[in-house]
Amino acid sequence: MQLDRFIVDATSEVFASMVFMELVPGEVIRDGGMELDTNISSMIGLAGELKGLLSVHCPGQVALAVSGAMLGMDMEEIDDDVKDALGEIANMVAGGLKTSLLEAGSNVELAIPTTVVGNSIRTSGLSGANTIIVPFRVPDGRFAVELNYVLS
Repeated sequence: MQLDRFIVDATSEVFASMVFMELVPGEVIRDGGMELDTNISSMIGLAGELKGLLSVHCPGQVALAVSGAMLGMDMEEIDDDVKDALGEIANMVAGGLKTSLLEAGSNVELAIPTTVVGNSIRTSGLSGANTIIVPFRVPDGRFAVELNYVLS
């Protein structure tokens, strides 16, 4: 299964259709090995034939730029609008992943997104799970989409 390709495609589609921001995917990292510079993370649980957690991790300035582009307004602080926008981006990326998985013959259900804000955020998913991290570059910096998963 081409999960990394599904993540790149889903994220690219969301940014082209909803965020209207140029997006360049980086080299896929498997099973960790990347220190994520993040102040805000939006996560959504996955259940079914693929279980796990899809997360969108952003530094503050990238979160402000991305949410501002999506909402069509200047964002100056990480507030509820920024958290909601990042949660919706995570939800749409997870929805695109779900569609690709369905087309590949796997059924997946999505939970409601959760967004956390802080310094030195660390997330973890299922014990013994596989991890795929796809870094992306936008004009204001880098962010990453992380999938921590096990296949049933």
